[in-house]
Amino acid sequence: MMAISPEPGYPAGMKRAGKHIFLDLLHSEGVDVIFGNPGTTELPLLDAFVVEDRLRYILGLNEVVVMGMADGYAQATGRLAVCNLHAAPGLGNAMGMLYNAARAGAPILVTAGQQDMSIRLTEPLLWDDLATMARPLCKWSFEVASLAELPRAVRRAAKVALTAPTGPVFLSIPGDVLTAMAGDELDLLAPTRIGPRLRGDADAIAAAAALIRASTAPVIFAGDHVARSGAHDELAALAEAIGAPVYLEGMANTAAFPSNHRLYAGTVARMTPALRALMEQHDLLISIGADLLTQSQATGVEALAPGTKVVHLDDEPWQIGKNFAATAAIQGDARATLPELTALVADCGAHRSTAIAAGLAAKKAALFARADAMAGDLPLQPMPVLKLIGELLPDNAIVIEELLSSGMNTVRHLVPAVAPDSWFGMRGGGIGVAIPQAAGIQLAHPDRPVVVLSGDGSALYSIAALWTLAHYKLPVVTVIFNNQSYRILKQRTRAIGGHSAEADSFVAMDLQDPAIDFMAMAKAHGVAGVRAETLDAVRTAFTTALAAGTPTLIEIIVDREV
Repeated sequence: MMAISPEPGYPAGMKRAGKHIFLDLLHSEGVDVIFGNPGTTELPLLDAFVVEDRLRYILGLNEVVVMGMADGYAQATGRLAVCNLHAAPGLGNAMGMLYNAARAGAPILVTAGQQDMSIRLTEPLLWDDLATMARPLCKWSFEVASLAELPRAVRRAAKVALTAPTGPVFLSIPGDVLTAMAGDELDLLAPTRIGPRLRGDADAIAAAAALIRASTAPVIFAGDHVARSGAHDELAALAEAIGAPVYLEGMANTAAFPSNHRLYAGTVARMTPALRALMEQHDLLISIGADLLTQSQATGVEALAPGTKVVHLDDEPWQIGKNFAATAAIQGDARATLPELTALVADCGAHRSTAIAAGLAAKKAALFARADAMAGDLPLQPMPVLKLIGELLPDNAIVIEELLSSGMNTVRHLVPAVAPDSWFGMRGGGIGVAIPQAAGIQLAHPDRPVVVLSGDGSALYSIAALWTLAHYKLPVVTVIFNNQSYRILKQRTRAIGGHSAEADSFVAMDLQDPAIDFMAMAKAHGVAGVRAETLDAVRTAFTTALAAGTPTLIEIIVDREV
């Protein structure tokens, strides 16, 4: 039985309120920050923070910001993050960011204040079945009906969120649970942690090794699990041993493979014809923690030809064989399993690595040459801007990228993504995550530079996160690539080949008349703002912002052409 520590200001043995017991439980699970936006159903919890000195409450101005901050914090630390939302409307506001967090496997305990159990049958204002609302996007979802249930519910939620495959969980907590009283008779239980280093089945590993030894042109796709597992070195050893280029998964989020490694091949367009064309050059696909193969739109073409041999290693069995049959299917942790697989293939393709690396280096050099050729263009083209930022970026920086059209399939070559925790993107595809994520990541790593690369349309979904940066003095550098449009949608609409392509006209895709004033937006939220329209101005603004130690928004005016 875990004893209840005395409530601040009260002697041991006295009954204590659920609001303090809840914070005790979170503290014992390793939580030190709660992200939230309060409402009437959360007031008991906010009252508890008046005398709470172990956990911080970080305020976001809306639930999109709150959920995004928790997502960033969870991914950056691998620890349990906690956010507190306001009843049914608050949970509804957060659902887009919760979708992204679920796709990224972020271990978050999402809580929402619920109306008192005593009046729920009357369907009061802001009430709904919160656990049912959250369930599709959470590993486990539950409404706590009494203070007696609270310890077991929190312990189970934390355990489920942090067990591979990690992901969000949800607890609906009625107000009268937080105001109820309990004494020493309430057992707070204790945390449970399940070790993540699951080694794959030996027979499945042997089958994978046989396929690899028989292959003459293997290719590797790496996903988030590689970074979460800390398996860069292990994956690099496999790639070198078998002579295979390493691509990132379709909706790349983390730095799943170091971009400075000679076998790093970058990303592939999320359209099945591009994937199909790539696979025509290879006779074996090896997926390490990647979801195969994420599509952006229907094209009528399968990404893999019938009969394609696939080796699939993942800690999430749902992903293995989900869309394409795995010839060798291995459930396991990449860091624990890859050394055994690499030992069995015994440098069977190492002779290919140098030639493959030379080809990849030539492609990267050609990309950099294209960027240099555009360096004199005005308005600025995104590629030379990204190349410049990549040159100026500190080695220990963390990048949160949400560029879409300005960085599609180029940004991870032009801007380094080397360490497993050096890069985060919008895993689920729901836009508006970058600035809130950056706030959470900066709180997790106060000693490292944090840089946001975002399009203008994406930033506007969660621009209120700038206030949180200013309020908590988080020195995030937010770089907005402003093309005054939803350029990615224009590109996709033109590709359809209908009326828009014929008339060069796009409905509801321009952010003009009036133009968005990002400098006024920055000032309104308490953040320094600077506009840059030349590469020299970008250089000055970026280096100044990195040295400032305060949050800065840099608006870069880029070409609007589709």
